[in-house]
Amino acid sequence: MRLPLTGYRVLSAEQYGAGPYGTMFLAQMGAEVIKIEPPGKPGQPGGDTARAVGPHFLRENESLYFQAFNLNKKSLTLDLQSERGREILRALAATSHAMVNNLRGDLPARLGLDYAALADINPGIVCAHLSAYGRDNARAKWPGYDYLMQAEAGFLSLTGEPDGPPVRFGLSIVDFMTGTQMAVGLLAAMLDAQRSGTGCDVDVDLLSVAAHQMSYPAVWYLNEGDVTPRAPRSAHPSVTPSQMFRSADGWMFVMAQLPKFWSILVDAIGRSDLKDDPRFRTPADRLAHRDALTQVLDAVFETQPTQHWIELLSGKVPVAPVHDLASAMDNPYLRETGMMQTVQHPDREALRVLASPIRVDGERLPSRAGPLLGADNDEVLASIGLSGGEIETLKRDGII
Repeated sequence: MRLPLTGYRVLSAEQYGAGPYGTMFLAQMGAEVIKIEPPGKPGQPGGDTARAVGPHFLRENESLYFQAFNLNKKSLTLDLQSERGREILRALAATSHAMVNNLRGDLPARLGLDYAALADINPGIVCAHLSAYGRDNARAKWPGYDYLMQAEAGFLSLTGEPDGPPVRFGLSIVDFMTGTQMAVGLLAAMLDAQRSGTGCDVDVDLLSVAAHQMSYPAVWYLNEGDVTPRAPRSAHPSVTPSQMFRSADGWMFVMAQLPKFWSILVDAIGRSDLKDDPRFRTPADRLAHRDALTQVLDAVFETQPTQHWIELLSGKVPVAPVHDLASAMDNPYLRETGMMQTVQHPDREALRVLASPIRVDGERLPSRAGPLLGADNDEVLASIGLSGGEIETLKRDGII
C-alpha cells in the first residue's frame, strides 16, 4: 500500500496521550515517527509514563494503554537533559522533517526543541509544540491535563442532567482533539516548508482547543449573551426530538430534528396523529413542548426493545442504540468496516487494536504494534553514522 507520508522523518519527545495520539496518525500514514523517551535508571523503568498506566499489561512497564497511542512508531531512548543527548538530538534533527513535543510550555526552549534552536542545522524543519497552556504567557510553566480543560472551558457545564452535578466527557477528548489539530498544523507547515525551504514553530495548547470546541454555544454567548443550559436526556439545545428515549430494555438516541425526519418517524411508529397535535405541529412548537413530547414518545418506545426500533427506523430516521463499552466494541458493523485490526507483539501474537479512521484508496491504513522501550536505538543511531562501539558507550553512560 502506498502511504502518503512515506519518506518523512518525525522526531517526537512525547508522553501520555495528546502528543502520541497526534503523531500516531502520522505514523500510520507512513511517516517514520521516532518516539524519544527517557532512558531507564536504577530503580526507574524509564520511558513514556503511559507505559506504566494500568490495569492491563503485556509485560512489566508495557501497558495496553500505551498501545492505544503508539502504533507504527519507533522508540529511541535519549537523555535530553544531558549535553551529549542534545547533541544526538541535533544530529537527528538535521535528517528530519519535523520535531514534535508535548512538554510543559517552558521546556522546549530549555531542551533545544524549538525552531530557534534547530534552524541552524536544518532551516526547513518544522517544530510542533503541544502544551497545556502555550509557551508564551503567564501559564507557560503550569502543568495541565485534559479534565482541567474540560472544566475551565465549560464542557462540564453542558454535560449531564440539568439537576445533577457538572459531568466531564467520559474520555480525554480534549487530548485527542489537540493531538489531531497539532497534526493538521504540522502537516500544513511541512507543505509550506517544502515550497519555501523554511520551517517554523507550530503551537497548539489544550485550553485553546477546548475553548475552540465550544463552537456555536460560544458564538451564541459572545454575540447574544445566551448561556446554553444543560438539557435532559442529552438533548440538542435547539431542536427536538433529538435526544435519548427509553425502550423496553434500554435506551436509544433518536435525532428526528428535521421536519422530514419528524414526519417519517411518527408514521413509522404508528403515531401519525402527532403531526396535527398543536403542541408538536412545527419545530418551534415541539421545542416549546419538549417535556410533553418526551413523555409521548417514551410511551411508544417503551413497548418494544431497542433492537425492534433500530430495525424499524434505521436508514430512514437518524437513530442509534445507546451501547455500553462491550456492545459498542462487539458491534458487527465495526468488524465489517475494518475498524478492528490484529497486530503481532512480542508478548501477544494477536493483539487487537483499533484501526485508523482514515482510508487511502478505500483501504484502512496498516498497523503494527507500538515499540518496546528503546527497541530501535541501534537502527536510529546508526542512521546518523554512530558506530556499534559508540552506541555501546552511550548505553554504558546512560545517555540511551
